Amino acid sequence: ARIDRASSWAVFRYIQLPKLKNVLLIAVMLRFMDSFMIYTEPFVLTGGGPGIMEAANRGASEAAGINAGLNISLPLEQADNPYITRELNFEFHYFFMRKYWFLYLAKAMVIMPGGFGTLDELMEALTLIQTQKMVKPMPIVLYGGDYWDKVIDFEMMAKYGLIDAADVDLFHRSDSVEEAFEFITAELGKYALDR
Repeated sequence: ARIDRASSWAVFRYIQLPKLKNVLLIAVMLRFMDSFMIYTEPFVLTGGGPGIMEAANRGASEAAGINAGLNISLPLEQADNPYITRELNFEFHYFFMRKYWFLYLAKAMVIMPGGFGTLDELMEALTLIQTQKMVKPMPIVLYGGDYWDKVIDFEMMAKYGLIDAADVDLFHRSDSVEEAFEFITAELGKYALDR
């Protein structure tokens, strides 16, 4: 399916939820596999839970866009949010299957500050890209430089020889919604849009 540039980004939304003071979200547009032939228009894909995931699903929902949630069954934490397109609300038991579907379906990733699950998903994606196990281009934005600089010192990892210096270029840091949007749209324009 052809995706023209104007309609591809129609559901980008800037959402500010009361619980997320001063956190703006850029919702990344994604597309289901062509073999499904059900949803060929761009859509938002999140972890399906509360907080920033709910903000992305809410933004897509308010823009009348299709959006999916890949939930994980956890004993105490996550429940699906009400903004997910109902027929695209999936629940996984195993993290590895959830990560597989995230990476298989994604055209780009915006990683917001998060906990162990976020770090796990980020490191899985970076490892697959670094080792060339995932060959499709995957623009990755780490949003919130102050947070990421304190949590993971990638430059120090490169200095100690734990990763190559070039591995620091596998992702893009941003503190600006507009700048992150420009980066992702430029990258998707090169790699992900049908010509």
